[in-house]
Amino acid sequence: MNRTLFAEHALLPDGWRRNVLLQWDEHGVLASVEADAAVPAPSAGIERAAGPLMPGMPNLHSHAFQRAMAGLTEFRALAVANDDFWSWRDLMYRFAARITPEGIGAVARWLYIEMLKAGYTSVCEFHYVHHAADGQRYANVAEMARHVVEAAGQTGIGITMLPVLYQYSGFGAQPPREDQRRFINTPDALLGLIDSLRGTHGEHAALRYGVAPHSLRAVSGESLRDVLAGLDAMLPRAPVHIHIAEQTAEVDACLATEGARPVQWLFDNFAVDARWCLVHATHVDAQETVALAKSGAVAGLCLTTEANLGDGVFPAHAYLALQGRIGIGSDSHIAVDWRSELRLLEYGQRLTRRQRNVLAAADEPFVADRLVGAALAGGALATGRAVGALRAGHRADWIVLDAEHPTIAGQDPRTWLSGVVFCEHGEMPVRDVFVGGVKVVDNRRHRDEDAARADYRAALDVLLDQA
Repeated sequence: MNRTLFAEHALLPDGWRRNVLLQWDEHGVLASVEADAAVPAPSAGIERAAGPLMPGMPNLHSHAFQRAMAGLTEFRALAVANDDFWSWRDLMYRFAARITPEGIGAVARWLYIEMLKAGYTSVCEFHYVHHAADGQRYANVAEMARHVVEAAGQTGIGITMLPVLYQYSGFGAQPPREDQRRFINTPDALLGLIDSLRGTHGEHAALRYGVAPHSLRAVSGESLRDVLAGLDAMLPRAPVHIHIAEQTAEVDACLATEGARPVQWLFDNFAVDARWCLVHATHVDAQETVALAKSGAVAGLCLTTEANLGDGVFPAHAYLALQGRIGIGSDSHIAVDWRSELRLLEYGQRLTRRQRNVLAAADEPFVADRLVGAALAGGALATGRAVGALRAGHRADWIVLDAEHPTIAGQDPRTWLSGVVFCEHGEMPVRDVFVGGVKVVDNRRHRDEDAARADYRAALDVLLDQA
């Protein structure tokens, strides 16, 4: 196998560089990245990239099964006076009640192919459908998660699997609802699930494990401490992701029961640092914004989902000014396009502040460049894997852009990312995708696209037939 690639242009940590030679090892890890290299002669047998290279984007938040329900909740039921996250959640729970292990595997395979074709090369899977439809444990407690992990391996995407601890239906240890029975675990049971997965699907360069306490409303402080202690005994410093402050109702309930806002309470009770990803964190006040930025944790922003659910607007301008870390995720997969996440991040600020180029900085006047760089770095941190940059020691994950695409054709490299992120004209300019040095998307086609699409359609037919 040829483990060398030459690119006329590549986005390195210090910007776009010319004549870049990349070499990687048998494990898919970059051994060297040399800019201003000698142009190889045709006789050298070194493959040339079909366009400019940039690092693959990490997707830090995914609920794979929800891909199958995208577009099915865009109506207002007559009985719903205020259609919001909570009414959407009821519809989502009905869908979650019907998914099978084989079905979740088929949906995840197709979703991960969509991610790869969009230029996502890593995914953090926030996985909480653990049990059979009646709430009983499968003989293999990791049966559902196993199918998702295998889907990632089959498609080629790197994955950080985050089994979710879910115990309660609301603050104050409210008993779980009937339609949450597939999610419920104790800390010990969840740690056992992770241990079972590790026994059959051990960690490697493309697979990492962590844990996801669902939210402060769904776990107790004691349970959160227990699961973190157990995780550290098993996998020290593994990633920890949590939903937090997504809706104002959650903030109000936390204030009423815990006497503090969610992010404030978390920081008051836990040592939140760079291993943490606070997903959404939409409704943070000024004090919480400062604390989050100083902690080194990643704010996991999922703009297309947050917009779809009417969650609110994250204070990105103030947060980034404090050097806060961000990453992006497709979450419910109403869209699977990292460019859309970044566009909405900037456009939300423009609509709120009635200004343009809000998230530019004094040292980075190009908004797209700043946001792409931030999402690559923060997303990589959230995965717990060495991804998100074309540098030695990192995974050989990258996107090959189509230099002749009308979005960027004829432009100076300085505006390429601006065109990629802010122009919406037909197909995206992602031509090829490499993960671990393996070309998994070739000229906009994934190697297993047809079979995965057929399996997805069959799974969808079963799901919708039960609706």
